[in-house]
Amino acid sequence: MGANMARRLHDCGYRITAIHDINPAAAAALAQELGSTASATLAGVTAAADIIITVVTDDAAMRGIFASSGDSLLTGAQGRTFINCATLSPATHLAVEAAAAAVGAHTLEGCMASSITQAREGSLYLMVAGRPEVFESVRPILDKLSSQMRYVGPSGEAAKVKALVNMVMNINTAGLAEGLGLADALGLDLTMVREIFSQTGAASRVLVTDGEDMQNRDHACFFSAAHAAKDSGIALQLAADLGLNLPLATATRAQFERMVRAGLGELDKSGIAELTFQGRGNRA
Repeated sequence: MGANMARRLHDCGYRITAIHDINPAAAAALAQELGSTASATLAGVTAAADIIITVVTDDAAMRGIFASSGDSLLTGAQGRTFINCATLSPATHLAVEAAAAAVGAHTLEGCMASSITQAREGSLYLMVAGRPEVFESVRPILDKLSSQMRYVGPSGEAAKVKALVNMVMNINTAGLAEGLGLADALGLDLTMVREIFSQTGAASRVLVTDGEDMQNRDHACFFSAAHAAKDSGIALQLAADLGLNLPLATATRAQFERMVRAGLGELDKSGIAELTFQGRGNRA
């Protein structure tokens, strides 16, 4: 996601000054492609840029790159603006905002409800949260990255909405996988079933994005099962904090966690269909 966002901004005339990645070879290749510099350190990125966009895997990674000691994006960060796009817990976004403010920097949540193709095309759906003046200051950049954008309030609020988006998407994905798996077991033509789904109450955005891949057993990764399990967990923790029981979300996370345990965690989330097909003795 981060690489394709950088490519998009480069195409739009922005100078990408520095790139850092946990995989140095990936950073070096992208830097060469964009005429940028591959920074060996997080602090080097902050030194080179006025606006820094982050896309990391989880809360631990986010807290690591904004650490209070050692190599950190917060080193020399006064006056910098960080646009943080990962799906994280609201508490982590709030902690990062406080840590950045302590050194005179600004943060903004730019939660994404789209995938790799949309990042490259500049057609992301962005849910943005943070101080309104920070949002306005970087809005031209966000406009280049998105086709639709919604400001939802102060820091932490976009993370809540994004957790709900992914929770419902994951439930829909699991439901579609089971529907197609049962259709296959019944000997029905899956193309016909998908077409009927699309014209009835079984229609969903997930049917459009994942239905054909499930049928064809094509699970090239755009959004991994491991990330689906993680994101469902964020929503379930929010529910637990409020004393709410969400049985569908709980069952869905269990299925994605089962994929991870089966060594399928790096497949696309559409690979959840394999659990149904595997149950019939087909390949996993």
